[in-house]
Amino acid sequence: MLNHEEKEAVYKAIYGRRDVRTFLSKEVSEEKINRILNAAHHGPSVGFMQPWNFILISSDSVKEKLAWAADKERRALAIHYEGQKEKNFLELKIQGLKEAPLTICVTCDPTRGGSHVLGRNSIPETDIMSTACAIQNMWLAAYAEGLAMGWVSFYKKNDVRDILNIPPHIDPVALMSVGYTENYPEKPILEQANWAQRRSLEHLIYEDVWGEKSK
Repeated sequence: MLNHEEKEAVYKAIYGRRDVRTFLSKEVSEEKINRILNAAHHGPSVGFMQPWNFILISSDSVKEKLAWAADKERRALAIHYEGQKEKNFLELKIQGLKEAPLTICVTCDPTRGGSHVLGRNSIPETDIMSTACAIQNMWLAAYAEGLAMGWVSFYKKNDVRDILNIPPHIDPVALMSVGYTENYPEKPILEQANWAQRRSLEHLIYEDVWGEKSK
């Protein structure tokens, strides 16, 4: 059981974690990276399949290629928005891929554990869900270590596979840039940019069946 201070620290990490886009060039110690990766590796996984791998990218030339892939997709996606939305979208920064001393590509292996994995037999997406749990653990650990982390979420997966020499059946789920920052946001970046606001929790809770509100 956690004491009061330990419990509050867990919630502080949950509420304080942010998606960060600007980084300092200061190197992150190997000890901190190992602690972050170990936290990810202790994430829950359906059927204990542990479908993740982690590619640690510090090469400037490789980071440059990943930034190209992300920027190409960002410009392609901009056609879906108009006016201020388009302007705000194009202002979303992807240079963190080049600025951060390290980017971690988190992958998912849908063949891990063989053809019959407890839970995945019924819901195939549980391999991606498990990988997402590992990413969340990694993000919270980065916050606990005083580091910033940013998830780059637009790129063509085959571009990333080609750049990082990832086998065709492996899913490159996330590019997570990690490092120090001088601009840690008080609120989520998209909330600060008025892209969207946090929804009211009370409107997202139903009782017993969908749409039924508590009396």
